[in-house]
Amino acid sequence: MSHPTSNTLNTSLITLIDSALLDAVSAEARSHPRLRKNRNFHHSDDAPGHRLLNAIEPGSYIAPHRHLDPHKDETMLVLRGQLGLVVFDENGAVLQVVHLAPDATSGGIAQGVDIPHGCWHTVLALESATVFCEAKAGPYVPLTNDERACWAPPEGDPAASGYLEKLRALFA
Repeated sequence: MSHPTSNTLNTSLITLIDSALLDAVSAEARSHPRLRKNRNFHHSDDAPGHRLLNAIEPGSYIAPHRHLDPHKDETMLVLRGQLGLVVFDENGAVLQVVHLAPDATSGGIAQGVDIPHGCWHTVLALESATVFCEAKAGPYVPLTNDERACWAPPEGDPAASGYLEKLRALFA
């Protein structure tokens, strides 16, 4: 039996995660007011498993948060660019700073991370066109007040840009 080569794949059956897709989602992120954009592979927010690309640009602020549901561990793998991960304690003190990149020549110490539920964290783009793949359990549930860091400004707060700059300085 003959097998199709990569040049003859029927891409109507699959979604290729290639440079064209990474370019497209990065362009969407650059033009979005929040400077980030998801490309979901799951079909709805109530899907039991969420698989998605996250494109994020420098200047995008994701407020520190945690997921308390024991099924909401998150796995992130950097496909392009450089991502900073910051882990905090209950009071907002920085416990760990990790530079993530697709390979060691990009300056990262790891390509990805698995974040357990209950762990306070945030990520930030360290260079333009950063894209990471994320997997976590569904369904989508908005963060509760207990999952939002009271010690960090929320997204959209005037203090958020100054806080983001302090986080960026951790990677200088």
